[in-house]
Amino acid sequence: MSLLQFTGKSIYCAAADIHIDPWQPVDRAIITHAHSDHARSGCKHYLAHRESEPILRLRLGADISLQTVEYNEPIFINGVKITLHPAGHIIGSAQIRVEHKGDVWVASGDYKLEDDKFCMPFESVRCNTFITESTFGLPIYKWKPQQEVFSEIEEWISLNKSNGKTSILMGYSLGKMQRILHNLNLPDEPIYAHGAIYTVNETLRKAGYNLPELTLVTKEMDKKLFQKSLVVAPPSADNTPWLKKFTPYSIGYCSGWMAVRGAKNRRAIDRGFILSDHADWNELNKAVKECGAESVFVTHGSTDVFSKWLNENGITAAEVSTMYGSTEEKDQEQFQENV
Repeated sequence: MSLLQFTGKSIYCAAADIHIDPWQPVDRAIITHAHSDHARSGCKHYLAHRESEPILRLRLGADISLQTVEYNEPIFINGVKITLHPAGHIIGSAQIRVEHKGDVWVASGDYKLEDDKFCMPFESVRCNTFITESTFGLPIYKWKPQQEVFSEIEEWISLNKSNGKTSILMGYSLGKMQRILHNLNLPDEPIYAHGAIYTVNETLRKAGYNLPELTLVTKEMDKKLFQKSLVVAPPSADNTPWLKKFTPYSIGYCSGWMAVRGAKNRRAIDRGFILSDHADWNELNKAVKECGAESVFVTHGSTDVFSKWLNENGITAAEVSTMYGSTEEKDQEQFQENV
């Protein structure tokens, strides 16, 4: 029997009787990170990295049974050694290393290799078998260094201001927006926020993370306040009446999918910024090579292309079916809007 198995409800370790990122309720779950497709409600007990705790309690309930550990802090269950290692995806994200009788598996969750200067950078973990995502598992996806993208965003904000427009910057509320807010050289002026982003940002600020204070946009606010300002919003705000109060405005959208021209054209946006919290093609290949795995299982994303590529290049690989999907694909928000 394999150390980890792909069941109908999770990636399961029978030897430890514990499930990784289950998509159905189970007794004991290990969570790679707090995005909704990996951290679901209804489990009796959760294990996750310490930095995931504020958002997990926000999303799954303040009273969930949750044990947290540091990176590389071992947990032993029935002779199985479990450790969490940085995935570089969002705050608290982890790869799950499972070792039993000399066999080592690593389940990556979602990850990226570039250091985003906000969450702990990805750590390559040696293993016999690697379970990798492949959200951007096509050769067309190759990211620029993030500082180039942040410079483009800063120039866009400055241009909008000189043209008398409000800049509405859209990105996923958990992960993407903290990365942006932490790294942008922002003007010393109020930054207005949609409720979904405000809630996550304030939760992490209260937990001690270095993020700028945001001003929540409310219905009662005078529209003049927003003139020439920066407003941050989730993708779900696109094409909604909520935007009218900011007229005239320009919309910038941050996503890896902006690398494909059609993705920008399908949205009513003015500027696409190619910025992803997932590995690009080169990073996926580097991660597989550096972990040294003899076999690889490929989950959500371009599973067919990436697994075929690995097999053609001497690494035994197979597609596996899970319920994980890219948060960037879904463009959904799990938090209640406050406006």
